Amino acid sequence: MKLHYFPSPEATNTLSTAELRSRFLISGLFQPGAITAHYTDLDRMITGAAVPTGAPLALPDAKETGTAYFLERREIGILNVGGPGKIRVGGTLHELGTLDCLYIGRGEKDVSFETAAGGQAQFFFISTPAHTKHPTAVVRRADVRTDPIGDPAKANRRRINKLIHPDGVKSCQLVMGFTEFEPGSVWNTMPPHTHSRRTEIYLYFDVADNVVFHFMGEPAATRHLVVRDREVILSPAWSIHCGAGTGAYRFVWAMGGDNQVFSDMDAVSLATLQ
Repeated sequence: MKLHYFPSPEATNTLSTAELRSRFLISGLFQPGAITAHYTDLDRMITGAAVPTGAPLALPDAKETGTAYFLERREIGILNVGGPGKIRVGGTLHELGTLDCLYIGRGEKDVSFETAAGGQAQFFFISTPAHTKHPTAVVRRADVRTDPIGDPAKANRRRINKLIHPDGVKSCQLVMGFTEFEPGSVWNTMPPHTHSRRTEIYLYFDVADNVVFHFMGEPAATRHLVVRDREVILSPAWSIHCGAGTGAYRFVWAMGGDNQVFSDMDAVSLATLQ
C-alpha cells in the first residue's frame, strides 16, 4: 500500500507539473488480477481498486491501519465501474452489476472480490475509519432516482447520485456517490467550493479517449491536472475542486471528515478565482 502525504498550499504553488501530478493524482489503480490501494492523510481515507480475473481477491490486511485486519476499525464503500461481479462478505455473496454499490460496515473480517461469467468486474473502493458498526447494504443503480441540476446554457446540467449518505445507506462517516452529465454538459461542481470540515477523493471514469481538466488549489492560486479514464484525484480541504471534460464522463466522489452534510460547503465566487 502506497502512502500519500500532502504539501501545504504554499508548497503546492511551487510544484512543477510532474510534482503536482505525483502528489495529487493516482494512475494505474486498476490492475487485472490484483487489489491496489493507497493510504492518504485525507482524513486517513484509503482508496483502491480490485479487478478479479481468476481466483477471488481477498481484501488484504494492511500494516498501515495498525489493526489485525482491514475492516477491524474501518468501513468501506465499493462501486462496480465494470461488468458484473460478486463480493463475498463473511458467508454472504452479493452480486453487483455495473454502477451497483456495496457498503460494508466496521468489523467484517472476510471480504473478497470475484468477477462473474460474461463480464469483467472493476471494483473501486473508499475506506474511512469508523467508530461504530452499520449493517452491510447494497445500493442498486436501478433504484437510485435523482433529478438533474445545473444549467444547460452553462454546460453543467448533471445528476448527482447519492449512494452512501444520511438519507440512504447509513455509515459512520463515509459519504459516497457519483455524478453523470446530460448531453452537451461537461462542467462539474461549478461554481467551485471548499469545505474545511471534510476532504474528498474523486475517480474519473467512462472518460473514453477524452480528458478532464481538473482545477485545484487555493482560489487565488489555482492549478490544474489533466485527468484520463480511471484516474483518481486527491483533494485536500483547502483546495477548490471542479473540472471540465472534452467529452462525456462520470466521476465518483467520496468524503470523510467532521460531518456528512452534503450541502456543507464554502462557495467560491468566480470573481475571486485567479
